[in-house]
Amino acid sequence: MPMTTRIVRIAMWSGPRNLSTALMRSFESRADCSVVDEPLYAAYLHETGLDHPARDQVIASQPTSAAAVVDALTSGPVATPLQYQKHMTHHLLPSVPRAPLAALAHAFLVRDPERVLTSYAKVRGEPTLEDLGLPQQRELFETYGGPVVDAADVLRDPRGTLTLLCSALGIAFDEAMLSWPAGRRDTDGVWAPHWYAGVEASTGFRTDGGSGDPLPDRLVPLLERCLPYYEALAPYRLRVED
Repeated sequence: MPMTTRIVRIAMWSGPRNLSTALMRSFESRADCSVVDEPLYAAYLHETGLDHPARDQVIASQPTSAAAVVDALTSGPVATPLQYQKHMTHHLLPSVPRAPLAALAHAFLVRDPERVLTSYAKVRGEPTLEDLGLPQQRELFETYGGPVVDAADVLRDPRGTLTLLCSALGIAFDEAMLSWPAGRRDTDGVWAPHWYAGVEASTGFRTDGGSGDPLPDRLVPLLERCLPYYEALAPYRLRVED
């Protein structure tokens, strides 16, 4: 395929447990793309004081100034024609400068909140709306716009959905996006041992739709709070016509 000739900085905004690391793997499989894994994580932990797995290592591994991170993401050097920035929406604190983000090509990865909560609860037992970043995702979509993809659609039809996503971003689809070698990457954040076991074992997008485990009853009230945010973006998702 022809190489992309212009630099495109893609900011993919996702909540946790949304297929986000697998999608990062997909873009990293392109010869013309480099990736950045959750660059605002250290700034988020530094400002909030939250106790996440590998907190000290995360803070030591990245800048803790959100403004410095945003400056690098929007105007710093990029070694490849494409840069894929994997962002967690809950890292977007009020202190993160918004105006410079307009320079990025924004995209949004959503997932049925029931599946998100079922998965997240296995790692952190009592998730909150703040943990999931759904209000920030809607804010970003309403401010900047950009293509929306649903994790379920990616799993159901990886080639078709990624072709639509690439087209919406103004880049060519690359067949290499459909598979990758198993294992850890140097580009993975230092938190990978706590979160990335599934994707480290993978070599492509799973097509079985994921776990069908039931949502714990205690999380039903949180699901009801999450649904309006998901439903605000879901109608815009890119879908392959049947």
